[in-house]
Amino acid sequence: MSFPNFPEKYQGEPVMRPEDTIAMRKRFGKFPKVDAPEGLILCLKNDLPTQLRWQVPVQKVGKIMGDFYLVRSARGRVGVLSNFGIGAPVVASLTEEMIAWGVKRFVILSWGGALQTSLNVGDIIITERAIRDEGVSHHYLPAEKFIHADAALTVKLKNNLPQTTIGSTWTTDAPYRETRDEVMQYQAEGIQVVEMEIAALFALAKVRGVQASAVVVAADKLANLTWEMPSDMKRINSSFEMAYRAAIQTLNESA
Repeated sequence: MSFPNFPEKYQGEPVMRPEDTIAMRKRFGKFPKVDAPEGLILCLKNDLPTQLRWQVPVQKVGKIMGDFYLVRSARGRVGVLSNFGIGAPVVASLTEEMIAWGVKRFVILSWGGALQTSLNVGDIIITERAIRDEGVSHHYLPAEKFIHADAALTVKLKNNLPQTTIGSTWTTDAPYRETRDEVMQYQAEGIQVVEMEIAALFALAKVRGVQASAVVVAADKLANLTWEMPSDMKRINSSFEMAYRAAIQTLNESA
């Protein structure tokens, strides 16, 4: 598999700074009036914090391009950001701002498409590395095929989420351009899932010196070289709940 010969965009002094964006948001009353949590869950299942609010109480403290919550039991140490959109660019932009605010650890909870026939809808995959088949990570680091999760944070996440698959993900910007040839190649390489955000988060975290780990819930399947949608959401919802609880525990323990 060949990758584009990207220019060295990761070098040079940027024009915009996330600190300036935060200052602008605060000026217009668009930023939470609380201290930054040490750990943050980037939650791609938008309704999860409110859906589980009776079992896992949260306090909605504002919006940052999405809904921002603090987990009450963590006493300000763990936040949750949801309902902010999808894709590597939005996750990278938000993470830049969160790092500038003071967040030090991130766990992303994402949907994904299963690439291996052994995976079923609702299976949970902790991703140790991601294929950089998106654009954002190449603005941060020289071109390489893989970017890795933070090892220490991932070990803690594994301990709190046992009996899950540990493996790799393929991050792409273009879900409607995932070809059969690509799926077959990544199947042969043992890649478990495909999604749209994780490589960008891992690359940004590496450059900024923070920790990031990722959990993917298989929500559909591409393993048979055709798109197979889920027949119902019960197992997917249950898996997201387990992953959510484990992420909170992991970030709270790390604080």
